[in-house]
Amino acid sequence: MAANDFDYESWSDAQERTTVTVDGHDLEMAYRDDGDSGGADGEGDPVVFVHGIPTNSFLWRRLASSLAEQRRVIVPDLVGYGNSANHDGFDRSIRAQEQALGDLLEELGLDSVSLVSHDIGSGVALRYGAHHPDRVGKLVVSNGTCYDSWPVDFITNLGLPGTAEMDSEEFEATIESAFSQGTYDDADPTFVEGMTTPWLREGGQRALARAAVSTNTNHTTEIPYGEIEADLLCLWGENDDFQPIEYGERLVEDVGGEMVRLEEAYHWVTEDRPEEYREELEAFLLEE
Repeated sequence: MAANDFDYESWSDAQERTTVTVDGHDLEMAYRDDGDSGGADGEGDPVVFVHGIPTNSFLWRRLASSLAEQRRVIVPDLVGYGNSANHDGFDRSIRAQEQALGDLLEELGLDSVSLVSHDIGSGVALRYGAHHPDRVGKLVVSNGTCYDSWPVDFITNLGLPGTAEMDSEEFEATIESAFSQGTYDDADPTFVEGMTTPWLREGGQRALARAAVSTNTNHTTEIPYGEIEADLLCLWGENDDFQPIEYGERLVEDVGGEMVRLEEAYHWVTEDRPEEYREELEAFLLEE
């Protein structure tokens, strides 16, 4: 990834495509695959970045670019999001996304990975780590869904029929507001554009409503957290109202690992504290 690949169009142009299967449905998944292949042990594992709702892989643009200088990085759009399949007729839930992620890793021949996750992407990563403990060496959870922390009112409301019925201006304003509330600096317009563009395409409103209505607390309360063997880092914006830091602290207590609190950071922690986040992330992932 070149440093100038931070606009959404360039990011999208560099994505690859594959087919994954969710509940018997063959679905296209878009992803970035960059960097060195890494070694066979945990220290050299490829790093897979998993976004949440209502974001897409562009959330990780700067972090993946930096890390690709030393590791192979895989950055997918979850099914129903970004440039992946977003038509009707398939489940977008955390449970379903675990299937899609597992299928992608199988397609790429990856037996062992490190997972970096945010929001519902953390629910996906935690499920995968619990169900495949031998395949996840390191696990980063940032402002992530776990236990009964989910859903939140803003996302629940997006799943109501009114979302698909909004006029285009109201819908755009609603989505843009999600990425500016709670930020400590003015929201990066490139970030906002990258997060909103897929939803503003034809069919995007309906696709977002489908994603929102697929949220299910049961998919994180049923995780056997004690089965997770990965080295865990909770890298958390401490002022998050969506996913309070107390859930991360509970996760560390149950799984083991470390909690790093990032001050003056909200839910979009990678945007609020990008340099601090990158330093903590790379120190953890690249530690020998």
